[in-house]
Amino acid sequence: MKNYMGRRIPLATSLSSLLLASVATGAQSQDTAAGAEDQIAEVIVTGTRVPKSVDRIPGAITVIGEAELAQTQAVTLDATAVLSRTVPGYSESSQAMSNTGETLRGRIPLRLFDGVPQGSPLREGTRSGTFTDMGIVERIEVINGPSAAEGIGAAGGIINYISRSPTVEGTEVDLTARYSSQFENDGDDWKIGATLTHKQDRFDVLAAVSYVDRGMTYDGNGRAIGLNTSGSVADSEAENLFFKGGLNIGNDQRLQLSVSRFNIAAKGNYILVDGDRTTGVTNTSVRGRPLGAKAEFNDFDQESLTYTHSNLLGGSLTVNAYRAEQAMRYVAEDGPDRQDPLLAPLGTLIDQSEIHTEKKGLRTGWAHSDVFSVTGLELNAGVDWTEDVAEQRLALTDRVWVPPMQYTSIAPFAQLSYDIGPVTLSGGIRREDGELEVDDYVTTWFRDRRPVDGGTLSYEENLPNFGVVWRIVPGLSTFISYSKGFTLPNVGIPLRNVQCSNDNPEGTQPDGCPNDPRQSVAGILDLQPVVVDNTEVGFNWRGSRVSFGASYYESDSDLGVSLAVDPRSEDFVMLRRPVEIKGYEFSSEFKITDTLRATALYSHTEGKTRTIDTGPLDREMGVNDISPDKIGTSFSWQFTEAGDVTVGSTTYLGRDLNEGRPGEEHTSGYTLFDLGANYQFGKSLVTLGVENVTDKFYVLSWSQVPGFRNYWSGRGRVTSLTYTMKF
Repeated sequence: MKNYMGRRIPLATSLSSLLLASVATGAQSQDTAAGAEDQIAEVIVTGTRVPKSVDRIPGAITVIGEAELAQTQAVTLDATAVLSRTVPGYSESSQAMSNTGETLRGRIPLRLFDGVPQGSPLREGTRSGTFTDMGIVERIEVINGPSAAEGIGAAGGIINYISRSPTVEGTEVDLTARYSSQFENDGDDWKIGATLTHKQDRFDVLAAVSYVDRGMTYDGNGRAIGLNTSGSVADSEAENLFFKGGLNIGNDQRLQLSVSRFNIAAKGNYILVDGDRTTGVTNTSVRGRPLGAKAEFNDFDQESLTYTHSNLLGGSLTVNAYRAEQAMRYVAEDGPDRQDPLLAPLGTLIDQSEIHTEKKGLRTGWAHSDVFSVTGLELNAGVDWTEDVAEQRLALTDRVWVPPMQYTSIAPFAQLSYDIGPVTLSGGIRREDGELEVDDYVTTWFRDRRPVDGGTLSYEENLPNFGVVWRIVPGLSTFISYSKGFTLPNVGIPLRNVQCSNDNPEGTQPDGCPNDPRQSVAGILDLQPVVVDNTEVGFNWRGSRVSFGASYYESDSDLGVSLAVDPRSEDFVMLRRPVEIKGYEFSSEFKITDTLRATALYSHTEGKTRTIDTGPLDREMGVNDISPDKIGTSFSWQFTEAGDVTVGSTTYLGRDLNEGRPGEEHTSGYTLFDLGANYQFGKSLVTLGVENVTDKFYVLSWSQVPGFRNYWSGRGRVTSLTYTMKF
């Protein structure tokens, strides 16, 4: 019987302990303690640019294996749900097409798919979390904390989704059918999918296709949940095509091509009805055609070509060329920032925002072991080239909201690692040398039609890192590390918010700001980069039956980014002030018997910034940036060789911030229980999943704080049945 056990190393350092390993979608073979230790030594992380054993990486790494991925997919198809359940520092899932409010240790992470960046820091549209069918993902590597290993965008860390690969000689086909229901009107979801793998001699290929049809979602009170204003997965259709083919050339070279096409789009059968916070009535949805004429969608297209040579000049060469394109359309709105009296009477104009991004890149790396004939000394060096282009338009009236922007970067790097007995020393530097080009543009009527001169801004930064891992005795290790991260500050937001300097009432400022000096892109201070310093210390201990890991971190930026809501437009604006974030995390696993395991995790993150530009760090950062404390548990029982069951819980604690001061915020906590069970019949696998087993009514934490029409409850009980057949 196939072993579906995933391997998760949640708090790394030496990361020599297997923490939070859950039962997955199939019966697991039970390993002895020694066998489990052997498995740990085999865990390799690729998100650090060169394949490396986790017990040589000085930092907090979470490797989410096939087990946890499958267990979460049994319960929900939400793309980011597995991160919320298994990564201590990852915040609450939005349960939507948008990943608004989803951060990693209080900052936005860089999401990769097979090493290719998703989304764009030029205009972060919070749509980078839903880009493929999770059924083709083999594992997820999460590098917690700021990192420059993959370039810009990783202020919170790196989340690399790695696709499945053929492992068995010959041809295999997996067919999957899934049905989910809340047993309410139009509350059914369907999924069908097929995956073909072929491996023979020097050639291997994987091809996958899937289709998902989702109905309306309901909360624990049986009431339809309001559609998300940034895009919902409810009442939507999703299509996914994926191809990956590889050719081995001789014994030491390989050429691999992958192509991905993903689209999720609203069906447009429902409209949002606002709730009322004063009475505790959350948003809902009713049948009807939404404002505007176009459905919201998320489109991802990606191609990647990789060449590797494992024996070039005594080292290993990797060259990866990629192109990725994303298109996002948002819900039609008639808010004040959409209005223009030249197009329609004020208050009557409806428009939809669209963001388009495209990136091209070339990543190279060469790794050499035993450099200068020094045993244990490894060098990894290379250079990256990136071109990232983005713009935002109001689609129904074809107006520029954010002008075309292009960021071009050349970034050489070098990293050394040295094993000295039980100690691993590592250190390196990456040089970011980029330019941002912005076209001339004119802001919208809401921002006074102000003309802005485009231009070119230069970004140069040295990004060092260093760390130490000490494997004290078998089963016990500790580490300390420092790293510097670099990203751009969601450039599109300050560009679109430029307006006249005079504090005139709305609509009374003359068009074009004739009384103001000429505005240029170079004069917008909010376009300065976000540079983050991260320090972390932690340890891991593993016994034959109990494992435990913990880490503490501090993440500071002299000119950080936090979010606030503009009371005029009711949209997000950025605050560019110093930010200090710190937190700690714990994870543990208890092997109660050979067939019964329990896991637990806890995370706490807090952040501070300034209330005013020149004041002290006196404002606690709220739920849009920093998630409340989280507790996660699971109990897994393999009751036969063919069957297993897992019960998990996730708790978000309540929190009170800035009481009696600006930025006051109060959130109430909640606990949800999930259940997953599997049974293998020959080559067929039947999976039962139940999300929110107790059918609890709750309001999502980030939705408890007033914002633009954001009073949303979470999903009630959802029951899913999945049938998978392999032949």
